[in-house]
Amino acid sequence: MENLTTWLLRQEQAGNIDAELTIVLSSISLACKQIASLLQRSTIISITGAQGTVNIQGEDQKKLDVISNELFCNCLRSSGRTGIIASEEEDVPVAVEETYSGNYIVVFDPIDGSANIDTALTTGSIFGIYGPDQQCLFNIDDDSTLDQAKEKCIVSVCQPGSNLLAAGYCLYSSSVVFTVSLGRGVLGFTLDPAYGEFVLTHENIRIPKTGRIYSFNEGNYDLWDEKLKKYLDDLRKPGPNGKPYSGRYIGCLVGEIHRMLLVGGIYGNPKNKNAKNGNLRLLYECAPMSYLIEQAGGKAIDGRQRILDIKPEQIHQRTPIFLGSPEEIEKLEKYLS
Repeated sequence: MENLTTWLLRQEQAGNIDAELTIVLSSISLACKQIASLLQRSTIISITGAQGTVNIQGEDQKKLDVISNELFCNCLRSSGRTGIIASEEEDVPVAVEETYSGNYIVVFDPIDGSANIDTALTTGSIFGIYGPDQQCLFNIDDDSTLDQAKEKCIVSVCQPGSNLLAAGYCLYSSSVVFTVSLGRGVLGFTLDPAYGEFVLTHENIRIPKTGRIYSFNEGNYDLWDEKLKKYLDDLRKPGPNGKPYSGRYIGCLVGEIHRMLLVGGIYGNPKNKNAKNGNLRLLYECAPMSYLIEQAGGKAIDGRQRILDIKPEQIHQRTPIFLGSPEEIEKLEKYLS
């Protein structure tokens, strides 16, 4: 069996990635192992529940939101290869003092689906890695947040998801699965708790062209566009086989996408009357996941255009998103057009 470390070294030897990116990805996998361990013991060591603070989006933070963010940042800082970090839990991007030579820009959501933590349901981490823009590298004396002018510069670095060099997620569920793409397909590595290593278990993941599962938060049904309602109404009607589509909703983007990569279907988080721009963040949730879906042969759109073509104007910019099996997305597009 091949583990993640060996696979990364093999990619480096083949010239698919450089040594610095190998170290960054290894650092991210280490953070994921640490988070997985904390999640398994969270109730025992009393780190469930609310932190009593809110993030920049006004969302209540869980204790593990804050702890996981620190773990990610510390692992990336210590790698010596990361220049700038942008996280859901940070107000603005953070430049890393220890890494003057570190060129990579890492964006991440340390705990996706944190509302599931207290009930021991599926959660995950999402990450994306961008290359450097030589005009936007800063030489600073200590860790510091960037002012608005520099933030705009970082946004220009983290441009459309089509610029991603690598992206992935780590699923924390009955198994811990580290799924990654370097732009040459999608692979999944499952954590073997006996050895503490991610072992290659899913090679060249390809999303089925169709699927019979849809994943929408139908509690918002009355707030959606009439065209989208018509689409969902038709999904619930029996098809040629006499059965309707099955509705599944976990409340964790990582869990939804992991299932979809393996069995197909469609996931949607559309705009609604209360959230004109949707609920999910473009830079560190939608773009990395859309990158993975496309690398696996699927499609990802905001209802009008390809997610990976959208240029973020703000670090925490939100967007509607629909992604999944190619034929299912094409079917949706006919309803929305």
